[in-house]
Amino acid sequence: MPSTALLVIDMQNSYLRQDVRDALGWPPIWRLPEVTDECQSLLSAARDLGVPVMYSRQTTTPAGHLAFNPRSARHLRARSPLVPNLPVAERKWRGQVMDAVAPQPGDIVLDKTRHSFFAYTELDPILRTLGVRRLIVAGLQTNVCVEATVRAALERNYEVAVAENAVSTDGPALHAASLNSMRVMYVEVAPWQELIEPTATWSRAYQTPDYGRDPTYWSDPTICALEEQQSDGDASTSSAGSASLGIGSTSESMQYSTMGSKPSPDA
Repeated sequence: MPSTALLVIDMQNSYLRQDVRDALGWPPIWRLPEVTDECQSLLSAARDLGVPVMYSRQTTTPAGHLAFNPRSARHLRARSPLVPNLPVAERKWRGQVMDAVAPQPGDIVLDKTRHSFFAYTELDPILRTLGVRRLIVAGLQTNVCVEATVRAALERNYEVAVAENAVSTDGPALHAASLNSMRVMYVEVAPWQELIEPTATWSRAYQTPDYGRDPTYWSDPTICALEEQQSDGDASTSSAGSASLGIGSTSESMQYSTMGSKPSPDA
């Protein structure tokens, strides 16, 4: 599978200790032991197939809070008195990849300071040099760094799959919602055992009608009736000719430009 690479996101020792996360108001990772085991098995299978493996490690910068977005910086400053003062060696250990899924010779490990593995790192040029077109994404956290990396990969025209049994986050609700958000973008979401096969077609997106969406919404009679009315209206508009379309387009543009604005005092 020379055109496929495995991205392992932020599987770091910091998730094994809950003290700092508690101080910051972050709950434990749901199913962390199971996800770690799945990542370990996925890594073994990838290496057997010669799939390149790229690890990300979340780290800070010398700029500290100045490098964060304002809201997260405020949160961290407010919580900082509650955070235990860790020795340098302990902080270094927490930033390393877990022993259970440790990098092997030939793997690539890149530090990142943003949610996306692509932001300000050399990941993209490395992948293109390797001729990679497909990415399998695993690790932590589903709705944060995993999803941010997936979205960035899609923007760069990679074909992307998420190993649903090898990712997790703060709870099952966030995990499931994030997977569905990615499904809507035609990301292949499946157990890693289906994704890593050399003959895997990654075709679920084209075989499931309501892919990633709530099927009860799309089958709701009221919604269907409204959509049918809209469709009839569109047909009537299109038969009116190009002149009418031009007028309608201008009116719509004016409506959007004034929507939500207050009338002027002279009106």
